[in-house]
Amino acid sequence: MLGMRHPWIFSGALDLQEQIEDGVWVEVVNRQDIVLASGHYQNHSIAIRILDFAPVPDKQAFYNQRVEGAYHLRKRLNLIRNDSNIWRLIHGEGDQLPGLIVDIYGNTAVVQCHSIGMHRDLPLISQSLIQLDGINQVFDKSAETLPTQYRQTVQNGYIVGDGSIKVPLFENGVAFKVDWEQGQKTGFFIDQRDNRKLLGDLAHGCDVLNAFSYSGGFSMYALANGARKVISVDQSEKAIRWANENALLNGFRAHQGITANVFEYLQEPDNHWDIVIIDPPAFAKSLQKKHNAVQAYKRLNAAAMRKVKPNGLLFTFSCSQVIDRELFQHTIVSAAMEVGRPMQVLYALSQGADHPINIYHPEGHYLKGLVVQVG
Repeated sequence: MLGMRHPWIFSGALDLQEQIEDGVWVEVVNRQDIVLASGHYQNHSIAIRILDFAPVPDKQAFYNQRVEGAYHLRKRLNLIRNDSNIWRLIHGEGDQLPGLIVDIYGNTAVVQCHSIGMHRDLPLISQSLIQLDGINQVFDKSAETLPTQYRQTVQNGYIVGDGSIKVPLFENGVAFKVDWEQGQKTGFFIDQRDNRKLLGDLAHGCDVLNAFSYSGGFSMYALANGARKVISVDQSEKAIRWANENALLNGFRAHQGITANVFEYLQEPDNHWDIVIIDPPAFAKSLQKKHNAVQAYKRLNAAAMRKVKPNGLLFTFSCSQVIDRELFQHTIVSAAMEVGRPMQVLYALSQGADHPINIYHPEGHYLKGLVVQVG
């Protein structure tokens, strides 16, 4: 794997010379004792997450360099603007920091660590973050993402600041209230920003159903661009409350939030839409659940297709890492064959550029989407 520059080393590839504590920096050497790489060790099938193909560096300088590099990439992509202060700064392997996610909400950096090593290095990472322009709060949201045994000792909370400084949040000029303390993931699904913008471009004068809406990201873009009516459906009462609050924040009146099971809601007669958005949570988080997930995606998309008006649009997504793009597209084809209407694929969608994919780590390409015209 080292020759292929993949950032993971699996336990079976290692010859450990001694017992190693979880989360420490280690060096990987060959039989000639030449250092090949360094990174965080963890007693897990993924035993080492490689941080550098070099010896263990000065750690503070290392994080400063990686964070600053990621920041300048987002500046180059024109993602940091007055009308857009919601963006991902660190996307794990895609930014050469496996095990680390950092999302920016105005003046606050929200950190999620997926490895013990990254969590142990949080004081260093926080020092790097507060050196960035405008960042004066750092919130640790790692309690849900760390290994079970380790997370029992971890509580979410502020590392820098106390949450008392709030600034208005915008994405492409659309205002959002984001609750990173109580919300899913880091509080918002930033990876869908470009896809929300595309929806907005197509939503003028349309009746729109946003299923699995969470806090109404797609809904707000549709309304901002002149949709006639938008329904947000999610089984979480809290998510629908946030969606309604976001509509109120933007002054949108043509919005209705409904707390319901999406599968059941799609069975209701009479309701048909110009645009239907299907953005479910990951149905499969392991290979063992892959088959059941495919069947669920097929059933869900067939039901959604039946709710699209003639020549309307279906925006459909999968964020399941074990469902690759080819399998996802085959699943949508199977759903279309069941429904039996003519359909055209207009766009193939993915995650935003602030969720870069390390070319040596194809597993980082997790979000798949299609825009389909349903005849």
